[in-house]
Amino acid sequence: MSEKKSFRSGLLCGLLLAVLMIGSIFIGSQVYARIEYENTKQANAEVRDPVVNASTNNKMQVIKDTIEEYYLEEVDEDALTDGIYAGMVASLGDPYSAYYSQEDLEELRQQTAGIYYGIGAYIGKDTNTGLPMITGTIEGTPAEASGLQYGDLICAVDDQPVEGMENSEVVLLIKGEEGTTVKVTVYREGEADYLDFDIKRKKIESPTVEQEMFPGGIGYIRIMEFDDVTVDQFTEALAVCKGSDMKGLILDLRNNPGGNVSAVTEIARQILPKGLIVYTEDKAGERVEYSCDGRQELNVPLVVLVNGGSASASEILAGAIKDHEKGILLGATTFGKGIVQRIVPLTDGSALKLTVSSYFTPNGNNIHKVGIEPNEELKFDADKYLKDGTDNQLERAKEILRSGK
Repeated sequence: MSEKKSFRSGLLCGLLLAVLMIGSIFIGSQVYARIEYENTKQANAEVRDPVVNASTNNKMQVIKDTIEEYYLEEVDEDALTDGIYAGMVASLGDPYSAYYSQEDLEELRQQTAGIYYGIGAYIGKDTNTGLPMITGTIEGTPAEASGLQYGDLICAVDDQPVEGMENSEVVLLIKGEEGTTVKVTVYREGEADYLDFDIKRKKIESPTVEQEMFPGGIGYIRIMEFDDVTVDQFTEALAVCKGSDMKGLILDLRNNPGGNVSAVTEIARQILPKGLIVYTEDKAGERVEYSCDGRQELNVPLVVLVNGGSASASEILAGAIKDHEKGILLGATTFGKGIVQRIVPLTDGSALKLTVSSYFTPNGNNIHKVGIEPNEELKFDADKYLKDGTDNQLERAKEILRSGK
C-alpha cells in the first residue's frame, strides 16, 4: 500500500475508532470518547474480536477507493464519513436509534423546543400504510394556506420518496431555511392522482396544546406532542378550564407521537393521584421511577381520546390514567412504543440517539408492540369528519361526561 493510502487508512481508522469506543455515560450525560480498544481483559473474561480490526479497516479503504474511482458523481467526504457512523447505528436494527451530525442535532433541538422553520403541519403515522400522515395544521401557517388536509398521506418530499422513513426524518426533509420552498407530494383518498403542494417555509412557533370549553362545563384540551413548551401551555389551558367552572375534562391524545418524558410526567402530576406514573428498566435491570405526590390531582371526571397514532410519551400518560382508574380511555388501541431513547452527545458536536430502556405502566405493563386498549373502543368516522366536521369520538366523549356513562 502506498504511503498516501496508508495515511488515509490510518486517518479513517482513527475517526472510526473515536466513535466506536464510546465510554460510559456519567452524571450530566457527558460522554468521553475512547480512542483505543482495551486489549487487556480480566484473566477469565471471554476474549472477543474487536469490531474494528485490520480486515475491516482494509475493506473500508477498498470501498472508499472504489467509490472514488468509479462513482459517477462527486463524493462528499463529510457525508461519506457520517454515513459510516450512521451505518453502524443502523446495524442495530432499531428504528428509534440514530446517528446525528451537528446539523441534524441542531434540527432536533429546534424541533423539541417547539420553534422551527417549516410549514406548520402536524405529522403522524398511518397505521395501515406506514406512511406519514397529515394530522392537522397550525392556524395561520403555510400548511393551512396550502390546502393540506387531515388524512393526506405524504409520499415524497422534494421528489424524494419517504416510504420506510421515520416521522422525524420526514420532518427534517420538510424543514429548511426561511423563505425557501418545499414540495410535498401526498395521496388523498378520492383523488385520481397524487397531489403536489409547493409550500414556502417560515418561522413556526408551534402551539402544542389546544383548549376549548363546550356547553355543560365540559373542558377540552388537546396535546399534539410533548415538547419543552408543552408543560406551560398545558398548565395555562387547564387553568382556563378550571376558571370556567369545568365539570368534566376531555384530554385528546390522538395522533400524539410522544416527546419528552420530563414534560409528560410533569403534566401527569397535574392529573393523577399519589403514586407511580411510570418506571423504566435498562439492560442491567436498573429501575428508575417517576412518581406523583397527588397534590394537584384532577377532581373532575376525565375522558382520554386515543388512537393508533398515540405513541410513546402519550402512552405513558394514557397508561398511567388507565392503571390509576382516573379516567376512561376512548377510541382505538395505541401505537405500542414502550421504549425510551436517550440523546448521547459526542465531543465533536454530533450525537447518538440510542434506545436505553423499556418503560412500564404503574401496574407493570410493558406495552411495546402491544399498545394500550381503550376502555371503550370506537372507530373514528373519517368520512363524516371530512363531510361536515363531525368528530364522532369527541361527541361520544361529551356524551359520557354529560350522562356519566
